[in-house]
Amino acid sequence: MINFCSSCGGKVHVAVPPMDNRPRHICNDCGQVHYQNPKVIVGTLPVFDDKVLLCQRAIEPRLGFWTLPAGFLENHETAFDGAKRETQEEAGAEFSESQLYRIYDIPRISQIYVMYLAKLSSAHVNPGEESLAAHLFDESEIPWDSLAFPIMNDILKDFFTDRQQGCFTVAEKVL
Repeated sequence: MINFCSSCGGKVHVAVPPMDNRPRHICNDCGQVHYQNPKVIVGTLPVFDDKVLLCQRAIEPRLGFWTLPAGFLENHETAFDGAKRETQEEAGAEFSESQLYRIYDIPRISQIYVMYLAKLSSAHVNPGEESLAAHLFDESEIPWDSLAFPIMNDILKDFFTDRQQGCFTVAEKVL
């Protein structure tokens, strides 16, 4: 909920602007329309040999739970650059090869995930400030009950299914 205009500080109201089709926050003073758009999350599914890299979260939400290196895309950043940055920040990991792997649309929470399949350059990881630990897991070792977000289950299950079939194709999914 937006209460005040970020342009002039005036109070806002909710109405359908001219030539629009849905309610928006509109400033009473300057008329600025404040659009609220989905958040874009970018990340990697880093692999080394037959293992997947997961990071244990050092921050809320879901402190102490495991996740793939991922986070919000920054302004003026490509999806790939953001995914690479998040992998470096959260796991101190470098990768030599990557490919776009999955796009997950989650309209109920207004999020879009753009995930890259990344081949790690080495097994060396160095968790950053946002991670308590970073660890390579074999499929049988994945802490399924301790994954931070439901989307992580979906990404990992897709990966292990694709790996079993020997085919990693780019796909978009709506969850």
